[in-house]
Amino acid sequence: MNIKKVADMFDLTIDTLRYYERVGVIPPVPRNSSGYRDYSTNDLNWVYLAKSLRNAGLSIESLIEFAQLAQLRGIQNVEETQKQILLDQLEELEKKLEQMNEVKNLLVYKIENYDTHIAKFKSGEITTNNVEKLWERKT
Repeated sequence: MNIKKVADMFDLTIDTLRYYERVGVIPPVPRNSSGYRDYSTNDLNWVYLAKSLRNAGLSIESLIEFAQLAQLRGIQNVEETQKQILLDQLEELEKKLEQMNEVKNLLVYKIENYDTHIAKFKSGEITTNNVEKLWERKT
């Protein structure tokens, strides 16, 4: 598959794909007889993995390390090191999801109580001096 089709398939720019390959986020993509990149299913998996992990917040440096390790097959502990990178990313993602859920719950709370809260402000029942402490609210 050529680079334009891959870019369209994964909603990436051609420049991004070239960059990923140039810096080592994905392993080198083989070229056809005309010198154009010819993406295999394995290459597409790398692009998909890189895009997904970047969207989840994995650093370019970690992706480069992961891809470089994949090219060192046969060296002791490579697979364990790669797996640890993935485990570390999963742990980070779980922390981010927990934080995002906390913010989501706060937004739901604020939306559900918005009209009542504004009415209490307008009536004087709540002032800036006796407003609730959001960080202490029970979730």
